[in-house]
Amino acid sequence: MRDSAGIAVTGLGVTTAIGQGKAAFAQALFAGAHRFAVMDRPGRQLGTRFAGAEIAALEAGTRLGTRELRTVSLTGQVALATLEEAWTEARLDEFDPDRIGLVVGGSNLQQRELALAHDRHRAKPRFLRPSYGMSFLDTDLCGLCTSAFGIRGFAHTVGGASASGQLAIIEAAEAVASGRVDVCVALGALMDLSYWELLGLHSMGAMAPEECADAPALACRPFDRQRAGFVFGEACGALVIERLGARPDQERTRYADLSGWSVRLDGNRNPNPSLHGETAAIRQALDRAGLTAGDIDYVNPHGTASPVGDETEVAALRACGLTHAAINATKSITGHGLTAAGAVEAIAALLQMKHGRLHPTRNLTDPIDTSLRWVRDEAVEAEVRHCLSLSMGFGGINTALCMSTGDS
Repeated sequence: MRDSAGIAVTGLGVTTAIGQGKAAFAQALFAGAHRFAVMDRPGRQLGTRFAGAEIAALEAGTRLGTRELRTVSLTGQVALATLEEAWTEARLDEFDPDRIGLVVGGSNLQQRELALAHDRHRAKPRFLRPSYGMSFLDTDLCGLCTSAFGIRGFAHTVGGASASGQLAIIEAAEAVASGRVDVCVALGALMDLSYWELLGLHSMGAMAPEECADAPALACRPFDRQRAGFVFGEACGALVIERLGARPDQERTRYADLSGWSVRLDGNRNPNPSLHGETAAIRQALDRAGLTAGDIDYVNPHGTASPVGDETEVAALRACGLTHAAINATKSITGHGLTAAGAVEAIAALLQMKHGRLHPTRNLTDPIDTSLRWVRDEAVEAEVRHCLSLSMGFGGINTALCMSTGDS
């Protein structure tokens, strides 16, 4: 018996540029709909033009009043709305709040808000709002969510760069598996980039260049030979993870079991990927799940459109014997949510498993490897019993997650 048996996902919440809520998000995914444009949110311009996908409007959660929300950043508002959807679906008000945990995936989450505050108060620093003393700390998001939802088990953040969202899922699963809590929410938080982060990522060659803003709909192209780097997309995802048998009617909202997972490091500060680290994470997750590569029906890859990263990931999939599995790239539709990416893409995988359909991969006109089973121009019907989701982050972080709806 695998040691991860009995851990399931029972609630989902998602907010992205292509839609808020599971229904809108799934509809946009299957249609391949996007919202890539030149980003114009205040605090993201400094004589620059970057392509990206920004949330157009937000239907705020109901846990805080309008007056309280005035001191809450965009990251916080999106977190509250996203968490509320997952919380309501999983009926977490039925649980003892002392047995509920929260893991927030991400660090340095509210940078744009901080940059705007610096610009606004540079000439009058004594007028800085007192809430700044909390908002520059990542624990601010933990405090905001736990106070709004009455969570009293535990809460903390985990920083894994672009692997943060999936790392939060793994930490939450391990907290439930150990009996520390009965249920735990994994939140992949919105990383609100300012022009400083955009310029830094651009200068290191990770982001698509500024000229991609001339045709933003074509800028994001994971696994295509014309890829030029990632395109940012605002996003946030929440998954409720609980122990099977905790409630008699749990099957009503059970999406899938978390059958196996892995975290492996490269021992590397730099952003370059590692074939060894990625293959090690995949193999360890499969082993923990009690699965072989042949059992995997579908892979949701990291797929950022990085010139080196995509090549390395394809090599890892080949080395692990996953060329038979269907593959698509969620970032081609949503953009790269950075700290939120792993959580949002796990949600995308779960919704595809539920609906029996796989979404298309936008702009995949000339794949870097034609031997893999890409889902390209249109959504396709597919039965997915076992899925593998992958995330990688700067600093040599590799994570892999197996999700299963049935035994192999």
